[in-house]
This record gives sequence, structure tokens and C-alpha cells, in this order.
Amino acid sequence: MIQPLRKYWPSRDQHQQVWSLSWPLMLSNITVPMLGLVDTAVIGHLPESYHLGAVAVGSMIFSILYWSFGFLRMGTTGMTAQAYGDENGGLNRQLLAQSMILAFAIGFVLLLFQQPIIQIALQLMDAETIVDAEARRYSEIRILGAPAVLCNYAILGWFVGNQNTRIPLLLLLVTNIMNMVLDVIAVYGLGMHADGVAAATVCSEYFALGLGVYLIRRQLRKVPGQLELACLNRLKDYQNLIVVNRYLFVRTLLLLGSLAFFTAQGAKQGTDILSANAVLLNFLILIANCLDGFAHATEALSGKYIGARKLREFYQSVTSALLWSVVTAGLLALTFFLFGGLIIDLLTGIEQVRSIAKEYLAWVVLLPLIGVWSFLLDGIFVGTTQFRAMQNTMLFTIFVVFLPLWWATQSMGNHGLWLSLMSVFVARAVSGGYVYWKISKQQRWLPHD
Repeated sequence: MIQPLRKYWPSRDQHQQVWSLSWPLMLSNITVPMLGLVDTAVIGHLPESYHLGAVAVGSMIFSILYWSFGFLRMGTTGMTAQAYGDENGGLNRQLLAQSMILAFAIGFVLLLFQQPIIQIALQLMDAETIVDAEARRYSEIRILGAPAVLCNYAILGWFVGNQNTRIPLLLLLVTNIMNMVLDVIAVYGLGMHADGVAAATVCSEYFALGLGVYLIRRQLRKVPGQLELACLNRLKDYQNLIVVNRYLFVRTLLLLGSLAFFTAQGAKQGTDILSANAVLLNFLILIANCLDGFAHATEALSGKYIGARKLREFYQSVTSALLWSVVTAGLLALTFFLFGGLIIDLLTGIEQVRSIAKEYLAWVVLLPLIGVWSFLLDGIFVGTTQFRAMQNTMLFTIFVVFLPLWWATQSMGNHGLWLSLMSVFVARAVSGGYVYWKISKQQRWLPHD
């Protein structure tokens, strides 16, 4: 970004490389918010709005809970990509095995402590009594998928790190379509509500794990070297994976905590505001997953080039991903400006929720233009394993910008809440851009031998 554009302008091959990695990730990522849209549409057309509010609360709880361990995806991607670029097949295999074991262990612990986790989470969300009861039923089912979800994070990260983005596309496409079908069967066929949506999700998560393990066995044929089984039995051999990714744990917890705070503050303004914000958050998830296609491609390419110590190619891949990310963000903003109201009407048939959601639609139109920079910077930092920088920029964002701005704008109601959420993306972009400039100026991207 600070380098002379002529020197680091990407070639046609670089553009093709970015797109060859990005398009499967974009398609696979889009299935995630599409699943959320189907959840919202299925529940949103029931006559009582509290079902939709319960799914919003429950989904937010598990977004926070599971993505608190998002390092199992991001950390695995960055470290695997560098092992791939360095052609270290033994380390590549070791990272997969250790990430899977760590993921399963964390998932098992979550199952052991599920009751206090659910109780504390619901108390923090502070929803209305009728919403709380339905959200509890949802949560008691969703948490059963914890081991599968976390293992799937490690699997997806490992495939992306190995420059293979078509397998994640296959995994997410098949399992999310399965989830959507089960949603409809559970709610309209079996007469279930939020609990049916949760059960459909858990079934799909375990199906994804089984399919992922099968596809790993095929991918390993292309990875040279052997796995040293002894490294799986010694705690000290997990130290690098744990220590490096503790920064990602804090960063992800803060990010998702801000979204949970947003949802909780909306809930305090009433069930209709909570439900309208839940509808609009589907737009945010769609934006993030579209733009993350380029961010994830940047993770893979950055890690590969840094591992191979090819700094010029690293900057070229960043420039290419930046160009396409900005174009995509503009198209998303235009789409929501033209068709946002229609999308809201498709998501819910509750007129009051529709009206409130359209009142705040302008914030969603701005989101892709504001958020594109922070998404791409995250991709760069993951690929180059600059996890400490990701943590520190998020600490600045939440405690210096987001929370003070929310406190100052409470009189603005839900508009103030959305303004505070926008500030998260602005602060991440500004602070992350400064870190990128500083590291580039000092040429500290390459690992030291």
C-alpha cells in the first residue's frame, strides 16, 4: 500500500492467482449468510416475533462462543501457508494433527461446562423472558455441536493454507444446503421452532466433520514428508500453536463481544428492535463473507510468499486483492441501496419489524465501503502471522473508540448503536493501516532465521 505502485503492480498472473483462490472462498462464504438468511426467513414468517428474537440471541451466543476459538482456523491457515511456502511437509502435517487435537479437546471442555456457559450467556444478553426461554432451548441443542464446529475450523484453515480453496467450497456448500433443507423440515414439517433450527445446524456440523476427514485423507497424498507421532504426545510441542494464537483468541473475543454488546443493547430497546437488528445483521454477515473471500486468499498467498521469502510477490498479491476488494465492496453497497428493502421484505413478514429494519437500512449500505479495509488487513496479518498486531488494534478499537462512542450516543437510540458499530470498522482500518505502514517501512515482514 505504501510501496510504489509501478514496482508492485500485480501482473495478469497475479490477478488470476488471487481470483483462483478467492472465487471458491467467496462462494463458500456466501453459503454461510445464506444459511442465516434461511434461518431468519423460516423463523421470521412465524406469527410471533419472539421466535426470531430467540434465534438472534442464540445465534449471537454461539457466534461468540465458537469464534472465540477462531484461531483454530486463522492460526492454522497462516502457519500452514508459511510451511507450504517453505516446502516443509512434516510441519504441514504436524499443524493439521495438532490443530485437530486441540480443537476436539476445547470442544469437549465446552460440553462439560455447557450449563454454566449457557446460563451466563443468557444473563448477559438480558432479553425479554419469553425470548430468553426460547433461546435457552436453542442453546442447549446448539452446544452439542461444539467438537465438530471447532474441528471444522481447523480443517478449513489447513486446506486454505495449502492453497486449496475448492475443498472448503465443497464442504460448506454441501453442509449448508443440507442445513437449509433440515431447517425447513424441522420448522414446517415437524412443527418445531428455534429448537428445530438448532437441531438442523448440529446435524449439519457433524456431517461436515465426517466429509472433511475423508477429504483430508485425499489431500495428504499431495503433502510430502511424514508426521512424527511423538510431537502429538508432548505438551511442549503444542506451545507454539497455543502461544502464537493467544493473541487471536483475545482479538476474536473482543470483536464478537462488540457484536454481542450490539445485540444486547438492541434487546433492551424491545423485541421489535432486536428482531429488526437481527434481520440487518444478516447483511453484515453477507458483506463480511463476500469480502473475506479476498481476505482469505490474501492469507494463503501472503503466508506462501513470506514462507518462501518472496517479498515482491507478497506486495503484488496484496495490491491485487485490494483492487478487487474495493470493486466488490462498491457493488455490494449499490446492491443494498437498490434492493435492500426488497431483501428485508423477503426475510420477514412481520410488518413492524420490516418498517424498523428499513429505517436503519442506510447503515447497511455504508457497511461494505467502510469495512473492506479492515477485512483485507486481517487477511494480510493472518498470512504473515502478525497476530499480536491484530490483538492490539482490536484493543484500541473497542476501549478507545467503540465503547466511548456508544456511551456518548445513547440518546440517539438505535441510530447511535449503529454508529458505534460502524466505528469498529473505521478504527480497525485506521489502526491496522498504521501497523501495515510501519512494518512495511521497516521491512519486518520476513521471518528471521
